[in-house]
Amino acid sequence: MNLYTEKDTNIHKTWLLMTVFLVIVIGIGWVFSQIYGNSIILVIAVLFSSIMSFVSYWYSDKIVLKISKAKEIQKKDIPELYNILENLSITAGLPMPELYIINELSPNAFATGRDPQHAVVAVTEGLLKKLNRSEIEGVLAHELSHIGNRDMLLATVVVVLVGFIALISDMFLRSILWGGVNNDREKSGPPYLIIVGIALAILAPITTTLIQLAISRTREYLADASGVLLTRYPEGLASALEKISQDKTPLKVANKATNHLWISEPVSKGWGGETKKKISGLFMTHPPIEERIKKLRGNQF
Repeated sequence: MNLYTEKDTNIHKTWLLMTVFLVIVIGIGWVFSQIYGNSIILVIAVLFSSIMSFVSYWYSDKIVLKISKAKEIQKKDIPELYNILENLSITAGLPMPELYIINELSPNAFATGRDPQHAVVAVTEGLLKKLNRSEIEGVLAHELSHIGNRDMLLATVVVVLVGFIALISDMFLRSILWGGVNNDREKSGPPYLIIVGIALAILAPITTTLIQLAISRTREYLADASGVLLTRYPEGLASALEKISQDKTPLKVANKATNHLWISEPVSKGWGGETKKKISGLFMTHPPIEERIKKLRGNQF
């Protein structure tokens, strides 16, 4: 039985995302070149967007692992964890991914890599200390399902592209504050372009956040369902998600760019009050964990 039926769709989505990214960055570059009266800015935008698209495809997994301070481990280091992942990989018909550990007490995990042949599963030390074997198996099956469904390429590419968009937006806003706009009306474009540029600089990071949301939420439900088919024990993953969501230990290596990669959204922890939770819920990269647990325990997949 083939658990993974949408891999080609996700590859197409990845290329579509990278194309959209190129168009957006080139468009922003053109507006900024008009504002500053310098066509070199457009050339730089085209070069940078092309380079970043290349880097995001081939090296985004290494960037994510570096950001997360993950270290590769071998079977001799944590044999039980390695054996669980190896057995699940055989069951799923997938190559054994590289296994990484993150020195954090907050229980969590993610998968990355451009395809199943170059896949990585990373778990925190907290996951190993606070979850039992069946719960760890449920988490690893979920992450393997992301690999099988080719989710991790799309999700990992987003990390680099979101970060780059945020960087150029911040650079432009700072230049406005520092008075870097060309005051020569013959060289610079119409004054309204400055307003357009500021709007782009503010809206671009928001837009990339919405892209993250659109990509991530439905993929989590699918990975939960595929993971259950691997283990045949939905309570393992349900119990793991319950423990992870109730644990308030901060995940220091997490940030807004990598938030959607983790099995449970780490940056959202710490929000207090029902109103804040409702507002923050609108921008969560994951579906409500209560809903995921309910589906798992109610066999609603």
